[in-house]
Amino acid sequence: MQLALNGATTMKADLLTDIRAAHHAGFDLLEIWASKLRDYLKNHSTQQLRRELERHHLRAYSINSIEQITFRSSDAHVALLAECEQLCHIAQEIGCEHIVVVPSPRPAGVSDEEVITESVLVLHDLSDVAARYGVKLAFEFLGFAECSVRTLDASLEVVSRLARPDVGLVLDSFHFYVGGSRLESVARLRPEQLFIFHINGAEDRPRDQLRDAHRLLPDEGILPLKELWSALQAIGYNKMASVEIFRPEYWERDPIELAVAAKRAAERALGLNSHQMEPQ
Repeated sequence: MQLALNGATTMKADLLTDIRAAHHAGFDLLEIWASKLRDYLKNHSTQQLRRELERHHLRAYSINSIEQITFRSSDAHVALLAECEQLCHIAQEIGCEHIVVVPSPRPAGVSDEEVITESVLVLHDLSDVAARYGVKLAFEFLGFAECSVRTLDASLEVVSRLARPDVGLVLDSFHFYVGGSRLESVARLRPEQLFIFHINGAEDRPRDQLRDAHRLLPDEGILPLKELWSALQAIGYNKMASVEIFRPEYWERDPIELAVAAKRAAERALGLNSHQMEPQ
């Protein structure tokens, strides 16, 4: 079992600071925030980035993310494919296996079946691009009411219909709760379909009032993280978990101190010990 730091948790820090913070805290993996990556590459090469990751004993696990991939105009879809190609090329050069992709809000009047069909078609196009670079796509459902794919069941239906081993899921504990996903749904998931597990806590608010800014460290708040983790272990998942928190007050903290707190909170929340943390 390996732990990752997601760049959203330290949003105001640059990529090099994220690398140093993740290393100092003892994380195994880093989910690279795409805007930080682009800023870094304005003055550095992918070879330099790969060396920095290796020097700090970190593996780039994902680039996070390509947003609003569905229900685009024809021109916007062409731009989407170009963005995917650019990020896949970078991912290949730095040894990063995954890119996170996120569906768009649901347009008015669009049915559940139309959402599934559109998601499958777009992911097919994107995965054809990603496959040329040996990169996998991790499809992330968002629990908010306006999102088109809100639950584990819906995202699993998309990935199952697509039936490509290089397209899998992101399961975020916050969005799992906000969208009303059920623990029973985890039993339908094959462990190889889950590429990324995002962990976090949340304030005690009604589901329809929770937004990203209400996230907390994984061992705080009301999310049933221990139960969710137990359900994932029951299906044989024990690959990785990534701390992803979008809390503005955390962004004002020292990134290294925050990374240390995030690592410790993740270990407590998941009941991990040093034996379980050995690299897979």
